[in-house]
Order: sequence, then structure tokens, then C-alpha cells
Amino acid sequence: MTSQDLGASIPTRADWAEQAVASEGPLPGTDHPTREQQVLDRIAKARARRPKLREERITLSHGAGGKATQTLVEALFLEAFRNPVLEQLEDGASVPGAARLAFTTDSHVVSPLFFPGGDIGSLAVHGTVNDLAMTGARPLYLSAGFVLEEGFPIVDLRRIVDSMAAAAAEAGVQIVTGDTKVVERGKADGCYITTAGVGALERDLVLSAAGARPGDRVLVSGPIGDHGITVMLARGELDIVADVASDTASLHGITADLLDAAGAGVRCLRDATRGGVATICNEVATASGVAVVLDEKAVPVRPVVNGASELLGIDPLYVACEGRLVAVVAPEAADAALAALTAHPLGEGAAIIGTVADDPPGLVLLKTSFGGTRIVDLLVGDPLPRIC
Repeated sequence: MTSQDLGASIPTRADWAEQAVASEGPLPGTDHPTREQQVLDRIAKARARRPKLREERITLSHGAGGKATQTLVEALFLEAFRNPVLEQLEDGASVPGAARLAFTTDSHVVSPLFFPGGDIGSLAVHGTVNDLAMTGARPLYLSAGFVLEEGFPIVDLRRIVDSMAAAAAEAGVQIVTGDTKVVERGKADGCYITTAGVGALERDLVLSAAGARPGDRVLVSGPIGDHGITVMLARGELDIVADVASDTASLHGITADLLDAAGAGVRCLRDATRGGVATICNEVATASGVAVVLDEKAVPVRPVVNGASELLGIDPLYVACEGRLVAVVAPEAADAALAALTAHPLGEGAAIIGTVADDPPGLVLLKTSFGGTRIVDLLVGDPLPRIC
């Protein structure tokens, strides 16, 4: 599918109004707005409200990457630490000054610690490298902090550390500092890892979720949902057997190829971790004040992941990846960007999955395989906790 194919039938406000006339009557802007317009107005008002943290205690949903996480970040952390760099809420911060550095940090609490295709060690390296890559930086140095539970087997710790070392060597980064803490038995889940990373910004580009423009194309670098489904099945709580492995990988190489091919035509890059592709698209729509229109038929999902998702009652659009990026690129650069992605070993199955429109602003719409259109909103929590 080319960029022209997706741009041919984006639903506009006029389309929504035409559908509304058939079922509800008057057009938006009249004295009697349609039901669709009333829904859109309510969504806009809700999103315009200042975030307020109403819960008295932290719940698992606060760490899931959806609405609860967004409220926690904006109402608590952003309010306390507010500054121009943090306000951008990107995966990594572009550090102001002559050095042109990018900086990021991440924590990893996956359960189980070992799963098909990876483990918490490789995941920790890949996650931080990828956050740096999404800023357009070349990853250089990492730190690693370990929180270990009393009684944790040394053989497992050595396996995790060796996996981290291999992942770092493959990514061309060095782990140059770290810390270790041990807590009492039962006070942790074996091993938690926190990493931070520094990278060099060598390109004169500004990549931001606020940079999307109407007409832009949305690309994904490969099939989605592999990591989340793999981790869920690896827990052994469900009687489901599937031949699927995590997609965890360092994305700096494929990102560099994409930027070489599309250059300034790349508006935004994000790795689709917690909350999956749906959450990334919602962040872009909100930050840029645009609509993101996805084509369900164009979204690559492996049959085994799709089947497992149906059995679990979840949507692959919300399932985390650890080796997939979402790119928003200018329409004239879309085909070159897709070619660059598919030419890389990590880009098999890359696709143009959507288009940016100007209306309705702040929403993500999905053109379903049945011919309808539905809103893809942020989830409050995550159907698959503890996956990254």
C-alpha cells in the first residue's frame, strides 16, 4: 500500500455530518447539533479540563501508559517539576546548550523476568536506546540501577547481566555507571532495573509529537503486539500455546536509515511500548491538534497475535511492542520512508497505516474492516500489566 492509497478516503467533518444527516438530522453549527457533534463536543471539553489526580492511592492503572498514567504525570510530576524541556513530554529530553545531547531514563518491571525472545536485561538496554533513538540521537552511554530482592538466585542475575552486556555491545553503547540496592524478601519481584541514557544529536531535526500536520502519513515499522502477547502467555496463567516471541530490539539503526531517507520530512518518532500504537497516535493527535485516521486493514498484526488477542478480548492496537516504531512523515516523504524501513532487517512488514487530518482535532479514528469508523481513545489502564 502506498501513501496515495490511504489518503483517498479520509473521513472529514463533512463526511461525519453527511452520515449524521441520514440518522440524526441537522448539520453541526445549527441550533440542533447532531448526536455525533454532541459527542465530539463533550470529548473536547473533557480533554480541555486541567488534569486532576482524584485517587488517594496508586493503582496498577497508573503505570499502564493510558489515561491514568497521563493524569498522574501531568497532575503530579509535571506540576512539581515544570520546565520548558519537561513540558514537551517526549520520550527523551533534548538538553539545551552547545553540546546537543539527548537524555532519557526508564524503569523495567517485567514479569516474568525471562520470556521468549528476551528478558528484563535486554529489555532494559533496548528500551533506553530506543527512547534516545526516537529523539533522533545516536545512543552513547547508559547507567543501570538494580533493585534486587533478598534470595534472588545469582545464576539468574548473571544471566540478566550477560544479556544486558550483549544487548549493549550490539547497540554500540557502553554501560558506564550504576547502582545496586537489596530489599527484604517479599518486598520486590526478584529484580527491577532502572536505566538512563545519553546520546548525541547529530542531525538538525526537531522531532516532536506536536509536529504532525494534515496530510502527513503514519507508518509502523513492523507487526504490532508481539511483545505484550508473548509476555502475557509466558506467565502461564492461561491455557494458550502460541508460537510467538517478543520483538524487543534496539531501533537506532533502522531509525538512522529512516532519517537518512526522509530527512526533514520526518515529523515525529515514537517507540510503541506501553499503550501500544493507539496511545502513540492519541498523543500525536492531542499534541498537534489534529485527527489521526488509521486503516484497520493496513495495520500489520501477525495471525497468532491477532488470534491470541481475540481470545483475551483485547485490541492489538493497545498491546505493547518493544522493537517497533511509529513515524509521522510528510506525504512527499512517505514512500521513501517506507522503503527505508522495509529494507532494514527490523522493518519486515512495515506499513503506512494512517493519515493525519485536520478534523476532528485531538481524536484518533479507525476505519474498520467492516467499512465503519470508530474512535480509538486512550484506555484508562492497560489490559496487560507488568510487560515492560
